[in-house]
Parts: sequence; C-alpha cells; structure tokens
Amino acid sequence: METLVWVVHIIVAIAVIALVLLQHGKGADMGAAFGSGSSGSLFGATGSANFLSRSTAILASLFFLTSLGLAYFGLQQHKPAASVLDRTSVPTTTQPAAPAQIPGQGGGSKAGDIPQ
Repeated sequence: METLVWVVHIIVAIAVIALVLLQHGKGADMGAAFGSGSSGSLFGATGSANFLSRSTAILASLFFLTSLGLAYFGLQQHKPAASVLDRTSVPTTTQPAAPAQIPGQGGGSKAGDIPQ
C-alpha cells in the first residue's frame, strides 16, 4: 500500500510541476495592456478559473493527501517505545561526592576539621 502511495505521490508531483509551467501567468499581459494591441486589464481578467488552474488545484490537493498518507506510514514504522527522558540512564542511588583537597596542602591537612 505504501508503495502505491509513493508512486501516486511522485506522479502527482510531476503533474503539478508540468501544469504550473504550462499556465499563463497573470503578469504576462502587462505589456499588452500598455498598447500592444490587447484591451485586457493590467494583470489580466479575474474571471472564473479555467481547466488548467482547476486541474492544478485538484492535483495539489491530491499531493497534500498523499503527503499525509506517507507521513502516516512513516509514523507507523517508527513508533517510539518511550520518550527521550525514559531512555536516558539515570542512576538509582546517589553517592556523596568526595571532599575536595585544597591545593598546596598535603594529604594530612586538618582544614576539614575547622568549623565554618
């Protein structure tokens, strides 16, 4: 099933790219609006969508759905067993730290006996 979704996803992606490249841009009539023989508006007519733009919208929706399907399949294959905090190794018992020795004094120092 996942392979079928991958194949559909790639075909739809190529079709969306092709349809977008085939479409007539809104700014393409700008030169025509300034006196080269067309009576259209500056950025083209904003009428109903034609076949190419509707096809692009449908294929873009299909691309979105196949992306969600692939994300679902990816989640099912790589389910985390536990959170990141559960996977870290935390020691169960804590031991007090050894007292630090003062530099310059020998091991027989009585500095630890002085009350603070």
